[in-house]
Amino acid sequence: MKLNDETLRFIHEHCKDDVRNLALQAPKYPGVDMPVALTQIAGRQAAAEKIPSWYAEEGILYPRHLSLEQCSSEATARYKASIIPEFSSGTLADLTGGFGIDCAFLSPKFHHVTYVERQEVLCEIASHNFPLLALNHIRIENKDAIRHLQEMSSWIFIDPARRDGHGGKTVAIADCEPNVAELESLLLEKAQHVMVKLSPMLDLSLAIQDLKYVQEAHIVSVNNECKELLLILGHHTVAAENIPIHCINLQMKDGRNTEPTGQFFTFTREQEQSSSNEYTDTLDKYLYEPNASILKAGAFRNVACIYKVKKLHPNSHLYTSGEPIKNFPGRSFRITGICTLNKKELKSVLGDLKKANITVRNFPSSVTELRKRIKLSEGGEVYLFATTLINEQKVLIRCEKI
Repeated sequence: MKLNDETLRFIHEHCKDDVRNLALQAPKYPGVDMPVALTQIAGRQAAAEKIPSWYAEEGILYPRHLSLEQCSSEATARYKASIIPEFSSGTLADLTGGFGIDCAFLSPKFHHVTYVERQEVLCEIASHNFPLLALNHIRIENKDAIRHLQEMSSWIFIDPARRDGHGGKTVAIADCEPNVAELESLLLEKAQHVMVKLSPMLDLSLAIQDLKYVQEAHIVSVNNECKELLLILGHHTVAAENIPIHCINLQMKDGRNTEPTGQFFTFTREQEQSSSNEYTDTLDKYLYEPNASILKAGAFRNVACIYKVKKLHPNSHLYTSGEPIKNFPGRSFRITGICTLNKKELKSVLGDLKKANITVRNFPSSVTELRKRIKLSEGGEVYLFATTLINEQKVLIRCEKI
């Protein structure tokens, strides 16, 4: 992909401008390849938060919006690299190269890396970007992933497309392209390990059921938003109830996180089934909400057992304790009040508030409905949890973060 000087100058001069406004001004710049310029400006703006180290590199080229939207963030790509032993050596084949984020951050762990992508324009972008990032050991192959499987690798990374032909999102392995369940045996003939990136909307239990050689699972969230489901395949079978499930919540500040740090929790289905937890309809001093990865994984009893907290209701997934719990994998709060939806109680506990951050857990009203009823706008330092206790009482819990 070659850009003329006028287009390059336009991109540099308007790198922080609103692309929608720039599009309306296209007739004023006849010498500028405006579609390309707008794609580059929008891409770099998105990279500022999603891929900060690439944003810092002036010459990086960006793909169209969909490819950038679907690619991993820098934080999740770095996490994937942390899964692979140091130093793995051998070879890596990224069979679904895309924009190249995962390939780039995985590549330092290997002597030889092959980026495979069937879209020629993405291969051209990768050919331009990788040398700028000193990733000269990555070989680029413009071909279909299945055709590449005739070659052997130590590791294979694959991120099947999770959208149907009409642009809708798919959540089943069988609906992804390629279908990893059909390819599992072939993939493991060609590599010792396979890392599969899947939609966070996918049902983890069904994914483990569909794939026979899952060794471990990783549910990756960033700032408490579930982003990826990663499955590691290997050459021996592990009973579904004994597969380690890693729940990760990576912390980023202002889009500048460079290392995979945050909250980490690991359990197995067998541990969850054998754990017991205590329920209570009496709130103590502190309230806890597990992070998005734990909620996705369903580690509800195991968390209660390990951290010695009491659960409010089987379906509420909120916990309480009399003493503060350090390093709880989620959000921790100090309880400052509790009430029902009785008008007198509401006035007593919430009467001084004009705004609050509201979360609904096992409650008959939505956030929007509840906010309208109690007449509070969004924001501030107060947090309200609308939930149900073990005695089926509906309550609002007023908290402050700790």
